[in-house]
Amino acid sequence: MEKIFYPVDKERMEELLGSPWLEIEETTRQVRDIIREVSESGDQALYNYTARFDGVKLDNLKVGDGEIKTAYQEIDSSLLRAIKKAVKKIAAYHQKQLQQSWFNYDQGGMTGQLINPLERVGLYIPGGRAAYPSTVLMTALPARLAGVKEIVAVSPANKEGKIPAPTLVAMGEAGVDEIYKIGGAQAVAALACGTETIKKVDKIAGPGNIYVTLAKKFLYGMVDIDMLAGPSEVLILADGTASSRFIAADLLSQAEHDPLARSILITTEQRLIEETEKELEKQLSVLSRKDIAGASLQDRGLLIRVENLEVGMELVNRFAPEHLE
Repeated sequence: MEKIFYPVDKERMEELLGSPWLEIEETTRQVRDIIREVSESGDQALYNYTARFDGVKLDNLKVGDGEIKTAYQEIDSSLLRAIKKAVKKIAAYHQKQLQQSWFNYDQGGMTGQLINPLERVGLYIPGGRAAYPSTVLMTALPARLAGVKEIVAVSPANKEGKIPAPTLVAMGEAGVDEIYKIGGAQAVAALACGTETIKKVDKIAGPGNIYVTLAKKFLYGMVDIDMLAGPSEVLILADGTASSRFIAADLLSQAEHDPLARSILITTEQRLIEETEKELEKQLSVLSRKDIAGASLQDRGLLIRVENLEVGMELVNRFAPEHLE
């Protein structure tokens, strides 16, 4: 990780704030080709790209009821309880966000707001490097509460041609109606354009890698999207009372997502920077995804010391991170 004492000159600051997605010409070309192929060849393109990118030859695209039942049998009971508990908590939170239709009649005229749920939405659930049942709950439950009639999820299959059991169970608990074993830009294209097997959706939500995000960007207008998310990033602003052990764990929690992820610590304490460096090395050594996290920290990690927290907060606003602690 790079260590910096802030402030720095303007050019250096622009480098620090720069996006890793600025030089993406080749990726852009690949994503456009994938979208074109899926729109023209439908299911066959999905089978071909799954074999090419995920290394698995699928017999069918859709997850059957039997696979979901098997997932419930395979999942650890403590994890199942955690998922069920999370469903209740997340649903309770989003229940408070629901908007209501209202109308006002005044002097012969009417104004108001009509709230109608979408008919069909698609959820992109990452799965190439790890399983993300939390993403299922965070996307499917708001859709269900809003009254969306058809919720469709796509997630890449592993080498055995399966979606991990925790992800499938989360989909079952959240009330997902259709599940397909595809990922990447090709899955986004299938949701937006439709194929012989997959009916097109009205909106796509959920994070993914650079290919997924660019596909959402190019297909916006043909289909609605939530946002252009990623690469993941976390920024921690800490004073001298913070625990280096907790800081290191939280930095790694985002670094392990993607080599392009960014993890940043801003603090007034040189001691905390040194302790966090040691703790990162210790925790990284036992992390199952240490190659990815290590690359992220090496290329994109920052340890920044500032004179005081007010300066730190100014810097936080300049970074405008996805996750702030």
